[in-house]
Amino acid sequence: QLKFVESGGGSVRPGGSLHLSCEASGFALPAYAVGWFRQAPGKEREGILCINTSGGVTFYADSVKGRFTVSRDNARNTVNLWMNSLEPDDAGTYSCARRPLGSPCPTRWVPEDFASWGIGTQVTVPS
Repeated sequence: QLKFVESGGGSVRPGGSLHLSCEASGFALPAYAVGWFRQAPGKEREGILCINTSGGVTFYADSVKGRFTVSRDNARNTVNLWMNSLEPDDAGTYSCARRPLGSPCPTRWVPEDFASWGIGTQVTVPS
């Protein structure tokens, strides 16, 4: 099965930081564009960023721009997400998924256009 495994979630105070990882299983991650999504209870799944294939351009949603940074660790077949200045609205289950082989990041990040979803990792930001 081709899938991701997310890790690194936890609880952090407002203004704090977390590091999430997304490790690919069964495929070579550098060849795929990857999206990060989050979903709070009762809310729609929200795309927060998309990173193109290794060496390509990364795009961030306005809600996280300037606070979140994504990078690739190709030796570990992993995409890392560095989250800073976390706010209560950042709480949710964070998941990663890939675009089809040969497909770059789309203009709109809808979950139906991504595949190989992991089960996600939970982030809470209690005040």
